[in-house]
Amino acid sequence: RSSLFAGFYNYNVYVQTGDHPRAGTDAHVYIVMHGQDGGKSPETKLAVLFRDNFDRGNLDKFKIKFQPFSVLDHIELWRDTAGFRRDWFVETIMIVNKETRIKTVFPIFRWIRPNYRYKFYPLDISLPQHDKAGTEKRETYQLHVRMPGLPAQARTPLPIDEQFPADHSWDIIKQRTRNSVTSKFVRLTTSNWRSMDDVHNVFTRGLLEPSDLNRWNDDKAFGLQRLAGVNNSWIRVCKRIPNNFGVTEEMVARFLDGCSLTRTLSDRRVFIVDHSILQNISTHDDCHVCAPMALFFEKSDGVLIPIAIQLFQDIADDNPVFLPSDSHFTWTLAKMWFNNADASIHLAVSHLGFMHSNMEGIIVAIHRQLSQSHPVFKLLAPHFHLAVAVNQRLSEKLHASGSGWLEEIMSINSEGFDELVRRHKTMWRMDIEGTLPADLRTRGVADTDILSQYYFRDDALALWELIEVYVTRYLKLYYTSDEDVAEDWELQAWRTEMVTSEVEGGLGLQGVPGDSDLFKKRSQITQVCCFIIYTCSAGHAATCFKQYDEYAFPPNYPTRLSGEPPRHKAAVLEQDVLDVLPGKTTMLDTMMIMKCLSEKHTKPLGDFETNYVFDPKAVKVVKDFKEDLKALSATIKSKNRLRSPPYLYLDPSEIPNSMCP
Repeated sequence: RSSLFAGFYNYNVYVQTGDHPRAGTDAHVYIVMHGQDGGKSPETKLAVLFRDNFDRGNLDKFKIKFQPFSVLDHIELWRDTAGFRRDWFVETIMIVNKETRIKTVFPIFRWIRPNYRYKFYPLDISLPQHDKAGTEKRETYQLHVRMPGLPAQARTPLPIDEQFPADHSWDIIKQRTRNSVTSKFVRLTTSNWRSMDDVHNVFTRGLLEPSDLNRWNDDKAFGLQRLAGVNNSWIRVCKRIPNNFGVTEEMVARFLDGCSLTRTLSDRRVFIVDHSILQNISTHDDCHVCAPMALFFEKSDGVLIPIAIQLFQDIADDNPVFLPSDSHFTWTLAKMWFNNADASIHLAVSHLGFMHSNMEGIIVAIHRQLSQSHPVFKLLAPHFHLAVAVNQRLSEKLHASGSGWLEEIMSINSEGFDELVRRHKTMWRMDIEGTLPADLRTRGVADTDILSQYYFRDDALALWELIEVYVTRYLKLYYTSDEDVAEDWELQAWRTEMVTSEVEGGLGLQGVPGDSDLFKKRSQITQVCCFIIYTCSAGHAATCFKQYDEYAFPPNYPTRLSGEPPRHKAAVLEQDVLDVLPGKTTMLDTMMIMKCLSEKHTKPLGDFETNYVFDPKAVKVVKDFKEDLKALSATIKSKNRLRSPPYLYLDPSEIPNSMCP
């Protein structure tokens, strides 16, 4: 070693610039390293001659030499306003002592504003009561309520952090255009539907055949749609027949395996789906949407079958109860009109409308109230990867008022869509509908001794339990007691914003765990974090990735029907069924949209797009979570070999980390 540098250490400094729009910079960047013994390096400009440093997405390496100190305590980092590109987003800085080979990681994940000297500490994780810096994002992330009664969402224009990276492959506009090319031949060669086979034959012309194509009219498949379809959280145990449901013992006796209706009700073998939320919902002028009720029976072999459908809420002469014993096409029509209602709820509530917008508001509140050093922020951040960007694109193209793609394919119009979201928001509670075990208990379907084909419940519960173990282990690292929770003012501010009404600038959420308007127990934080991770990953996957298989063949799960719902039980013909189906243009538009929405482009659960956790103890918790997910994936794959059909959508290897496809 040259005597000139005797007693000096060589340090390599690795700077990872983010992959956000405008993340790179031409500014001059400076660093000072501080030791725990009070020593510090000189102010050093990070630059390499003849190289364009700090480009978007780049990892840059710099060499620094100075007299050593014992342990690296923190760094100062700042930039000036030089150059044309003056923004700068830094993901991480890693400093390697080449003599000792000690690596020190500084997770930054921040926009570095000019002429401000930031201090960053190794691992960058602490509770606010122990933190040396606060959050700077409340001005960048702001809440906005598009219409009264709807969930609060991010105000536009979105923060740069929430915009798609240049190389991200999910572009619903380009995908729809690409998929539409495949359908042009069908549009030109398919005339009006002449028979059900004619509808079926669309899939012989180069279009992907949905998995439910050949079993759509089977009552078993209709029952399975409540348990392993895209809208699996509406079925509940029926303890008694509602007064406004005109079912009698005589009507359904032949479908009950020789048992009485009273006995099957007490044995928890009768189930109900009641879509009263749809009453008087706004539709297109040429469309109707029912507010139906359907009764289901679990046979001795575990198969769930429909035994009665009433399409409207009030008992009346022109509102009959349809039965499997009715003529074939009469019963088929009743099931199709029921599924049209179910599809409306799925799209407006269970998936695109309420789920996406509700989670967006929660994500914005997290950014506003939790610093990026906060352990809860680091735990949750991988699960809202690009979710706000996805929501904005969906809002622009799918359900923009009067011009959205969903307007083209749904019976309900944009006003009806928003009204469904509004109605559901008044009923939804985080501690019930947002908490899977509580939701299953409330609906009376948590017991695995009933509904043996409720594959969604079985796989979702297993995932929830793994997530709960993961969250519990992680939070125990930073909250050693409930007192730590009570003293965490960032958590308390987050909860306050969640429960404050939208009119007063909050989210207006009901059922947020807590005592006397505060988080006071670690278990309460665990429940909220489990809700967020589960909903953004598994909950979303269950409502999203089977959409093409459900929606592509209109008789199976129609988004739009024409004409009037049946008001009598007289026998009808196949042509009567064909007449209510959407035309070929609507069918193909539905197929293209659902194909786009059903595709996945991101990493599976636990394999995070961005790693925010560097604390070795927490890294071990994440590693254990990945191993648990791998084991559960193997278990579910084994179960699926015995299921007919298999339920593929909650295998951890098939679940994205966030609501970004």
